[in-house]
Amino acid sequence: MCGWNVLLVDDDALLAKGTAKLIQRLGGHQVVIADEPAAIVSCCRSQPTDIVLMDVNLPGAEWEGQAISGADLARFLKNHPETSHLPIILVTAYAMLNEREGLLKRSQADALCVKPITNYQALLELIDRLCKGGQLQDEGGGE
Repeated sequence: MCGWNVLLVDDDALLAKGTAKLIQRLGGHQVVIADEPAAIVSCCRSQPTDIVLMDVNLPGAEWEGQAISGADLARFLKNHPETSHLPIILVTAYAMLNEREGLLKRSQADALCVKPITNYQALLELIDRLCKGGQLQDEGGGE
């Protein structure tokens, strides 16, 4: 695997740090953690970013005065010319199997991973495939 530049978006700082350490240690990737929409967009535009792991639930997050979820933010990034090329993996603990397709379609994300992530090797393989231009929709990561 290559060392990719991963932007990890999660409102839970402790969980984000633990996930980042595992991605760095097991995958050899560089990880930047962000949880504020403005910082996320800025990072995607100005820092080397190969892929975004986006938590769907971002309580209290606002963009241009409106509440925004990770799914909404993913759609924003996919529809902006500077960031539309970035693969995005949604990460959520709340999507039921029958809701995943709609969530992916609405967010325009490339894949979905379920929390808690228990199979980091599968997540790292998904990151690698998407960064290399592969298309996968639902890895289920935590199942």
